[in-house]
Amino acid sequence: MKQFRFRPFVIALAAMVAIPLAVVAQDKTGAKKPGETYKQDEVLKEAEEFFGEGAKGIADVVAKAFKEQGEPNAFIKGNEGGGAIGVGVRYGKGTLQTHDGRTREIYWQGPSIGFDVGGNAAKVFVLIYNLNDEETLFQRFPGVEGSLYFVGGVGLNYARASDVTVAPVRFGIGWRQGASVGYVHFTKEKSLNPF
Repeated sequence: MKQFRFRPFVIALAAMVAIPLAVVAQDKTGAKKPGETYKQDEVLKEAEEFFGEGAKGIADVVAKAFKEQGEPNAFIKGNEGGGAIGVGVRYGKGTLQTHDGRTREIYWQGPSIGFDVGGNAAKVFVLIYNLNDEETLFQRFPGVEGSLYFVGGVGLNYARASDVTVAPVRFGIGWRQGASVGYVHFTKEKSLNPF
């Protein structure tokens, strides 16, 4: 008759209890879980800290985005520059922050064509909706944009691809006005090719 080994049994039992307790303790860290979204006050705080004191219309623009699109589950803080004389280009760089607290560097570029003239540099806070997988962000987002920057101003527009919607909030300097059709292409690496 084989003798019962008590020690391996106790170790296995302790592991079965300890692992679920560790998972429960980890959930209490305050990190967002997949599927969670940012509340309006969280986004407004992040945007105001990012844009600073000079951006007076940020609260209204964020409220408009929440009213029209709901709660985002990711955002990008970055900078971009662009220019146009009928045909335009835009280049940007920023940091993507997802609902679960992960961050990564991200780039974007894109062409436009239309009745658009001027140049601008802008701080950009991009609200992102329905981003269930970061990889779905790395594609082209077509859109129609109207912009008007005189020495400073806040702008908002929407672009959609697949089920993901991006809503760039721009606080720009320079002068650029008009309406154009184009797309923004998010990439993992910097590219000078706007297409």
